[in-house]
Formats: sequence, structure tokens, C-alpha cells
Amino acid sequence: MKKIVRILFLAIALLMPVLGLFAQSKAELEKKKKKTINEINYTNKLLEETRKDQKVSENNLVLLGNQIVSRQELISEINMEISFVTKRIAETESIIAMMTEDLENLKESYAKMLKIAWKNQNKNNEIMFLLSSRDFNQSYLRLKYMKQIADYRKRQLLAINSIKAVLVKQMEKLIEQKAEHQKLLNDEKVETRNLENAKRQQESTLAKLRGKEADLKKQLAEKNKQKQQLQAAIEKLIAEEVKKSSAAKGKANTGKYELTPEEKIVSDNFGNNLGKLPWPVQRGVIVSRYGKQPHPVIPNVEIDNKGIDISTTTGSEARAVFDGEVRKVFSVPGTQNAVIIRHGEYLSVYTHIDRVYVSVGDKVKAKQTIGKIYTDDADNKTILHLEIWKGSTTLNPANWLAK
Repeated sequence: MKKIVRILFLAIALLMPVLGLFAQSKAELEKKKKKTINEINYTNKLLEETRKDQKVSENNLVLLGNQIVSRQELISEINMEISFVTKRIAETESIIAMMTEDLENLKESYAKMLKIAWKNQNKNNEIMFLLSSRDFNQSYLRLKYMKQIADYRKRQLLAINSIKAVLVKQMEKLIEQKAEHQKLLNDEKVETRNLENAKRQQESTLAKLRGKEADLKKQLAEKNKQKQQLQAAIEKLIAEEVKKSSAAKGKANTGKYELTPEEKIVSDNFGNNLGKLPWPVQRGVIVSRYGKQPHPVIPNVEIDNKGIDISTTTGSEARAVFDGEVRKVFSVPGTQNAVIIRHGEYLSVYTHIDRVYVSVGDKVKAKQTIGKIYTDDADNKTILHLEIWKGSTTLNPANWLAK
């Protein structure tokens, strides 16, 4: 019996770290799944805003594309959860099978012992067994032996009842796991239908927009012109800042920032916060990523984005991504106002600002609001454009923002 109980508890002890890792992995997966669901819900909210005027827009298409990606991620996360729960069910069933076998062995052994005890239950037999001893020592040992048999039966009964109690809990756990497994399967079916619906909407929207290709090309040409004006303004500011920093140090223009000790601290702190910077909006989704990418509607046309575009809700405000100093506030026709904040040798650039709250020379803190983001009433979209520069080189803002 001791061997059976030892094997049982050894097996459970060996499974405990596995179950702990399972719980940790499952908790991380549920956290990620919750975040994905929040992103889908927020994208739905943005889509509802763009549909207010019943017009089909490029922003509609991009948001639908984002939602499709999020739904695909959600389905993948649900499938991973299903896999985790399936493994857990298999582990629980294995424990139950092992415990059931041990329980049956214990019951069988206990039944045999009771049968023997019943056959020898006559007290005269016990007395005669003691009296037939050769001497006192043998009589004492026989009495001790009889007591050990009685204690053994009690321990065996206790082990049977203990295993029964654990077995009941394992069976309850198995029922819960199977219910969770079924719920996840149902969720996966629902999300698959939602994904298919989003893809149909995307195809319909794309077909309608391609009917307006000429207008879209015209709009794209205007946007490219605005981007060039913005880049020229940024590059001019960078050149001016470099020149000023060199002059302040009494040095020739080297083409690089000459930082003061205070500016170097800010610059180093900014550089140490890769992947940790707060978002420039309270809530938002990236609808256009950094770098070269195909146009969402027009075939064989490439977009070169120097930053990222973040879609947010009407009335949202732009926030500084780090401590710094406002170095320029200006406007480019068609893109409303722009604000450039310097963080040592780094610059953060915010455009599509409707109303600016800061002025040149202001010291700002991370998450401080710097202006209200412009809402395009024609397309019912509110998009903030963010760029991050190091010297005269653009960086991918998505890599710098907290995940």
C-alpha cells in the first residue's frame, strides 16, 4: 500500500510544475486575447464613426484590414487556448485513471484483509494465539503484531478515503475543463464567422473604391505634395538646430547635434526607452505603418511613410511621447498644424493637429496634451501622424511605442 500511495503522490508532485507552467501560459494567453478583443472592439467603434455618412472611404478599407488581422490573431489565440485545455484534460484524465487503478488495488487488498479478519474474528483465537507463546517476549511480539495489523487496516481505510476525496475533486475539475473546452470551440466558430463577414465587407469596400481610382490618384498626388512640404520643414528645422548647437559650442558645423550635458541626459533617456514610450493618443490603432508599402486601393502604387498614422476617435488629443522642448509649431496646407518636440538628438513630430495647446520654447512632459487632433468630416476620420527622428534619420515609431 505504501508503494501505491508513494507512486500516486510522486506522480502528482511531478505534474504540479507542469500544471503551474500551464496556468502561467494560459494566463498570458488570456491577457493577450483580452487585448486583441479590446482592439477589435475599438476598431469597430472607429468603423461606426466612418460609416455615419454612409460613404465608402479609404479609411474604411484600412480599418477593415486591421480588424481582419486582429480577428485572425484572436482565432489563433483561441486555438492555442483550446490546445492548452485539451492537454490539461488529457493530464487530468491520466491522473484520474491512475488514481482509479490505485483505488481499486487498495480496495481489493483491503477486502482480502477484512475477509481474513472476519474468519479470525473469534476472540478465543486471539487469546489462544497469545497463550501459546513460548515465553513473555514472544507473547509481547505477537501482541504488537496484532496491533500493527489493526493499525494497518485503519491506515489503508484512510488512504482509500483520501484517494476517493482527491478523485472527486479531479472529476469536478475535468467537468469544468470540458465545459471550458466546449466554450472555446463555440467562440472559435463565432470568430470564424465574424472573420468571414469582415472579409466580405473588405472585398465590397475595395470594389467600390476601385471605381473611384481616378479621384484617389488625385488625392494621393495632393497628399504626396503635402508630405514633401512637411519633410522639407522638418529637415530645415533639423539643419537649423544642428547649426545652432554647433554655434553655441563655438564649433564649426559638423552636421551633428552638439548636446549640452542636460540635453545628453534627455537624449540618453529617450534612447533607453525603445519599446516603452507612451502612445501619442489615449486610444488608437495604427492604420498606416512606417516605410514603403503598397497602396491599399490603387494597384502598383507604393506609399513611403516616414512615420505612422494612428486612427482615433473624434475629439481625441495628441500627447507628447517623452519629456522635451517644443522647437517648432507650423502648418502645412492640407495637413493642418504640426508640432516638433526635441528630446536631445531625437525629435518627435506630430501632424494633423487642429488646435495647438503649446508654444515654441515650452518644456513638456511625457503624456502631456499638446493639441486636439483634426477630424476630417468628409470621411469621418481622426488620424494623428507621428514621426520620430534621430538627427537627420527617420525611425520606425511603432518600435518605440509600448506594446
